[in-house]
Amino acid sequence: MMRKNSEMMQRDLAVIWHPCTQMKDHETLPLIPIKSGKGVYLYDFEGNSYIDAVSSWWVNLFGHANSQINAKVKAQLDTLEHVLLAGFTHEPAVELAHKLVAITPTRLKKVFYVDNGSSAVEAALKMSYHYHLNRGKKKPVFLSLTNSYHGETIGALSVGDVALYKETYEPLLIANRQVPVPKDQSIASAGEALEILERLLSEEGDQIAALILEPLIQGAGGMHMYHPDYLVGARSLTKQYDVHLIADEIMTGFGRTGKMFACDHADISPDFMTLSKGLTGGYLPLSVVMTTEQVYEAFYCDYNEHKAFLHSHSYTGNPLACSAALATLEIFEQSDILGENQQKSDYIWQEVAKFQQLENVGAIRQQGMVLAIELQGYAPEERIGLRLYQYALEQGVLLRPLGHIIYFMPPYIITYEEIDRMIAVAYEGIVSLNTSA
Repeated sequence: MMRKNSEMMQRDLAVIWHPCTQMKDHETLPLIPIKSGKGVYLYDFEGNSYIDAVSSWWVNLFGHANSQINAKVKAQLDTLEHVLLAGFTHEPAVELAHKLVAITPTRLKKVFYVDNGSSAVEAALKMSYHYHLNRGKKKPVFLSLTNSYHGETIGALSVGDVALYKETYEPLLIANRQVPVPKDQSIASAGEALEILERLLSEEGDQIAALILEPLIQGAGGMHMYHPDYLVGARSLTKQYDVHLIADEIMTGFGRTGKMFACDHADISPDFMTLSKGLTGGYLPLSVVMTTEQVYEAFYCDYNEHKAFLHSHSYTGNPLACSAALATLEIFEQSDILGENQQKSDYIWQEVAKFQQLENVGAIRQQGMVLAIELQGYAPEERIGLRLYQYALEQGVLLRPLGHIIYFMPPYIITYEEIDRMIAVAYEGIVSLNTSA
């Protein structure tokens, strides 16, 4: 069995270029081949288990090999695996679209299927620009928040704020302006940021197509969090200046923040909402752009190739992925997932209180089933997150820090005993950083 584990690693490294990875690291950092998964656990070929404390990049909601989702996908597999969505349709796509319209904010009445988060952002940006163009306005600039992340395709990179990417690909990017994200979760900082947003919109709103933001939590930006008042103000200001609001709920959607969608905390309805990740429970790639009747109507006409939204993906609305999404939404319908998550998030907050006593721990913040811990006192070249990642793997927990930010974002089915184990390993790992320095 150990030979199989080693063989799998070597065969992988011979041919696969992994995402968000400096491949040279794997000269010394073991690659973990996963044979199977069940519940919150991943299992390698040697029988070692790992608590998936990051939901496999924030996608897994109800555990690996979930029997209910499995059954839905298997049944669909025997009926229809795929069909083009141009000129054709199928039941899973229709049923899923109706369910999404029913649970998302009230103005969102139309569903445009795409197949991953970055592509959903691209489609929303194009829709927004094209909408204004169809109404006789050229608005070639987008607006986003500092510290933001919206994906890694060219348009998505353009509206993000990841310095490494922006510097490398700057000549390829589309026009974008940025305003400060609220500095913390206080109402005061939300107000300060809104004042700057209003000034910019008053001066340049006639050039700006849309403001795109990650509601309440900036995921790849170190799980930075801010107050819902900012969403309320941003919605009001964008309406005032004829600028679209794009809510990028790819990470925050489907219960992560404590409500079904982060926008629900502010009771706002954006012009566009992008959804992916948890949409299929972590099973298959699928994303959607939700938008309004008003946007839809701007493209509805006798055939005009310049006015139509000619955007497509081969696997748009894939039946298997739609079936996984339907099963995921059925689980929400059958149980009080949000209520149970609230109890678990309260418990996690209570249990991490002891981290504040550690000298190398700074701010701790939480929004629903996302909790982030900032480590302090380390230089970037120490790669403190990588050290903690390795320690946790050795203890059977998958943590994947964002630089010096340690975070918990487990599947919703995690038990209290598993929460205790996840927190204990993180605590012991943070303590060990100083003793092993």
